[in-house]
Amino acid sequence: MATTPKQDYYDLLGVPRKAPVKEIRAAYRKLARKYHPDLNPGDKTAEEKFKQIQEAYEVLSDTKKRQMYDQFGFNTPGQAGPQGPGGSYNVSPEDIHFDFGGFDFGGAGAPGGGASFRDLFSQFFRGGGAGAGQAGYETEAGSDLEYQIDISFAEAMRGAQKKVSITRLDVCNDCHGKGSIGSEQTCNVCHGSGRVTETSGKMKFQVACSRCGGSGHLRTVCRTCGGEGRVRRAETLDVRIPPGAQTGSRVRVAGRGNAGANGGPPGDLYFITQVQPHPFFDRRGDDLYTVVPITVTEAALGAKVEVPTIDGRAQVRIPPGTDSGKKLRLREKGAPSARRQGHRGDQIVEVQVVVPKPEDEKVRELLRELSKAAPEDPRVDIFSRATL
Repeated sequence: MATTPKQDYYDLLGVPRKAPVKEIRAAYRKLARKYHPDLNPGDKTAEEKFKQIQEAYEVLSDTKKRQMYDQFGFNTPGQAGPQGPGGSYNVSPEDIHFDFGGFDFGGAGAPGGGASFRDLFSQFFRGGGAGAGQAGYETEAGSDLEYQIDISFAEAMRGAQKKVSITRLDVCNDCHGKGSIGSEQTCNVCHGSGRVTETSGKMKFQVACSRCGGSGHLRTVCRTCGGEGRVRRAETLDVRIPPGAQTGSRVRVAGRGNAGANGGPPGDLYFITQVQPHPFFDRRGDDLYTVVPITVTEAALGAKVEVPTIDGRAQVRIPPGTDSGKKLRLREKGAPSARRQGHRGDQIVEVQVVVPKPEDEKVRELLRELSKAAPEDPRVDIFSRATL
């Protein structure tokens, strides 16, 4: 008897073949809410669709069953398909018929009192028995959330308190996260077991009850959240940015991510800081780099000059004979360390010698006298070092 080819489980759930279990579970939940019989009363098409996605989820959420399905599809290892040995297969376990020839391999009268062959076969394909879970009731931790928060350079150095608006999945107030309203009732189809027996020829299979989705209970789905138990909600939080935050720093707010499913713990909320650049201070790690101009006289004779720091003004000593580009260090004048509380980096001051513009004849005359008094050639040794 010809059978209608079954739809691929991955296509049914709308996930790629390499999808992780978490993605498969999310796709299943979304479709289950859409086609749940309670939300589609009297719709046989929706009920059949719900049954199919329930079957697909049972297989793909179980590591062993998924491995067998990926390897053999709907085929039984060792059995010839419709096209004979080596041909393509497109039959399901329900479509396979075995003639036991009047023998009963097991049951109460089986040798040793073991499980029957049909029970073992059913467990192989459907995971029947004590190990089967009840879909739709397992708890799941909520996912983490990340938001970018822009702060100024000053806020990064001193710390700040910011008000930030976010949107997160929160527990539904109407059903208190259960996804249903009122008390649950025992399913009148599976009588609370969550599984029903389907027969194909002489074979019997234990499958999840399509009426209750394998839970064994009937629920009145909450219309507010659609059975999810969570709703999207906007809120404003006060976020403390600690001193020393950098671009890419993460500020964690525990338990303020998305609410968990079915009473699962909530995720965390993370704020990723984006620090605006400063026109004078350049941060590298916990050190701050600055460029300070000095005169030729200050560079030649030495001097004490004032430089800006994040704490205000500070003095730095310029040694006599300082060349342009020389770097001087101000200890613990850098940025606060976000990793080591109470520690600070250094401020690195790069001096830049500014040559006077000879716009006045008196200045030009003084420069000529300087060149006569100090006729040193600064390029005297570059030719010997540049020789090939």
